[in-house]
Amino acid sequence: MLLALAVISFILWIIIISVPWKPWTTQEHFDRCHYKSHTYLDDVTVLIPARNEAEQLKKTLPSILSQGEGIFVIVVDDCSDDDTQEVATHILKENGLVIRGKPLPEGWSGKLWALEQGLPYVKTNYILLLDADIILKEKVLSSALSDMRKKRIDFFSLMAYLQMTSLVERLFMPAFVYFFKLLYPFKLANRKGFFVAAAAGGFILTKTAVLKSVGAFSSIKGAIIDDCTLAKKVKQKNFSTFIGLTKCVKTIRKYETLGAIWRTVERTAYTQLKHNPFLLLLVTLLMVIAFLVPVAGLISGLITPSYLTLVISSLTLFIMFISYKPILRYYEQNSLTGLALPFVATFYLAMTWSSALKYYLGKGASWKGRHYN
Repeated sequence: MLLALAVISFILWIIIISVPWKPWTTQEHFDRCHYKSHTYLDDVTVLIPARNEAEQLKKTLPSILSQGEGIFVIVVDDCSDDDTQEVATHILKENGLVIRGKPLPEGWSGKLWALEQGLPYVKTNYILLLDADIILKEKVLSSALSDMRKKRIDFFSLMAYLQMTSLVERLFMPAFVYFFKLLYPFKLANRKGFFVAAAAGGFILTKTAVLKSVGAFSSIKGAIIDDCTLAKKVKQKNFSTFIGLTKCVKTIRKYETLGAIWRTVERTAYTQLKHNPFLLLLVTLLMVIAFLVPVAGLISGLITPSYLTLVISSLTLFIMFISYKPILRYYEQNSLTGLALPFVATFYLAMTWSSALKYYLGKGASWKGRHYN
């Protein structure tokens, strides 16, 4: 029985590394941070939803203002309990606008409601949707805007470079990107008209007209995975999209404990499976076969010994590690970290089940003190 499962696992990994769109690679990336020409950014408005982000904004807003002349920043203070409004007002001065958000209406997620309130104040042709914890490298916005125009992209999204300083972050954050790319292959997402749609909500640069043509934020007001949902709306209207990795856009938000990562994944994991128990069972079966069976086969092959099971399982683990290596290299992590991938995958599967359990207990998703059913 274990030998048969080991063979299935081996075939599964052969398929993963052989599919033409290569979801395990880092070929879709944008790291041209320094645009050489002097560019005015008076045609771009940066829109930032912020709930209790005073400390983050002290670090991130200066990096945004330094992108170039003419840039205008709108911060929507989403009913914060801290000094978010005061900090943003002090830093932005005449270069921006700070809006005190209204209480959250029923049926809306907090981030989307904040963005909705800021949208009427956007008068430029381009809008950058930016999370409050994002730091931009010098002139990356000019570079992204240039690339977007040159390649005629309507919706340009970059996955922010994640903090990877603590042991937990080094173990779990590269795997987070790895699994996201397996679930939403970037190459397919970047094909116009293809059914796969993906975006990273930390940095989305798009044409204001495109955003409004898809109904903006009111059309997805209850979405928990708002970035991918918005990308899907954009692709349905036959606009072109791009999502890529980057080292030019970084998040300063830290996930130094397993609990912090657990809560983040738990918030959206079962939503990604469309709250479908069949998909949950299917994903569980695939994860067990892909990540746990080779380990079990290796251990069993050493104990029994069963040389065929041992060889197949060893080859499967080798292919697994090879497929993970590009992500580890991109995030400048030790390749030996890849040895923990089956262990990390088990935890991500547990987070997904925890997300499903909360859903069926009626607790829904939680974020920044708010609960969504």
